[in-house]
This record gives sequence, structure tokens and C-alpha cells, in this order.
Amino acid sequence: MTHTITTIEQLEALYGAPSSMAIAKESDRLTSAYQAWLEKAAFFAFASGSANGLDCSPRGDVRGSAFKVLDNKTLAIPDRRGNNRLDTLRNIVIDSNVAILFLIPGITEALRINGRAEITTDPALLTQFSIKGMPPTSVITVIIDAVYFQCARAIMRSKLWDVNSQLTRGDVPSAGEMVKSVVPDFDAAEYNEKLLPPFWS
Repeated sequence: MTHTITTIEQLEALYGAPSSMAIAKESDRLTSAYQAWLEKAAFFAFASGSANGLDCSPRGDVRGSAFKVLDNKTLAIPDRRGNNRLDTLRNIVIDSNVAILFLIPGITEALRINGRAEITTDPALLTQFSIKGMPPTSVITVIIDAVYFQCARAIMRSKLWDVNSQLTRGDVPSAGEMVKSVVPDFDAAEYNEKLLPPFWS
């Protein structure tokens, strides 16, 4: 006998029907309330996928620079130069479907957006995200298909924003130590020293 769920029918029989509110809260565009919530966010996790694999990357900046609402159906997200892995961008070129989870420190709800993305180098958009005269390399635009809030249970149970639950740098391996666990001859100490403060100060 197998305990693995292999069909949608089995899955729905196990969990039952979703609540009416879980369905009703979803919109195909930003309502005024959803936009007001979203504009207070400065951090999000961006998920993408393609035949090459899946990716979910953290993104954040000062409020107003991490992304912009172009209209109630469209977001613009700057992509600045980093390590050039390009995992998210490669996926978008192959498969435009993306999912984004927005978080606001201290707020126990999250906001979820599903949509379709494309990459642009439109100078007008790049200029909007310039910092100290430096524009991003590209901008990701996302056409919203669905937006809805996630209830507070997960963040409350995990005590994500509870100051008494916060760890210090010494409680977890450093970035350099994590690389060294994969590349044994890597100089973890030198790598950590080169990381910009305040990350390791």
C-alpha cells in the first residue's frame, strides 16, 4: 500500500474544499488596498522556473527602489549586477511564469503575486531605478495575473519578527564557511573580510 498522493482527486479528498474567503481575496490586479500594502514593502522572494530548473531568490532595497508599481497590472523590478549566475533571468527567458512573495518587517501577513515576466533594457525604465547615477543592467516587468494576501499564521508561528527569536552571526556558519564546506581549499576568512559592512561588521 502506498501513502503517496498521486492525483488531484486524492489531494482534494484529503484536504477538502478551500474556504470561500481563500478564493474571494484573490484579484487579477492591484486593488487600492493591495497597492497601499505593497508600497510599504522593500523585500521579496522571487520564484521562477523553466526546463533548466527552479529558482527562488531574495531581493530587496530601500523602500521605493526595490520595485515600482507602474499601474494596477504591472510591476517593474530592477536587476543590478551581482554574481552573474542569472538563474532568475535565464528562467524568465525560457518561461515567463513567476511568483513573488512580499514581506514587511513587523507585519504578520504576506502578499503574493503570480504573473508573467519579461526582461527589458528600456532606457526610460532603467533611469527610474538609477542610484547615484548608476542604472540597473535590466528591468524585469511583471504583468499581474493574481494577487492576494497570505494569512498571518506562518509568520506568527515561526516568530519571524519576534526580537527574542533573532540569532546573531555567530549562531550560524558565515558565508565564507558555507562556500568552504563545498570548496575545501577556499579562504573563508578572506572572503568574509571582503564582504561589505554592515553584513559582517
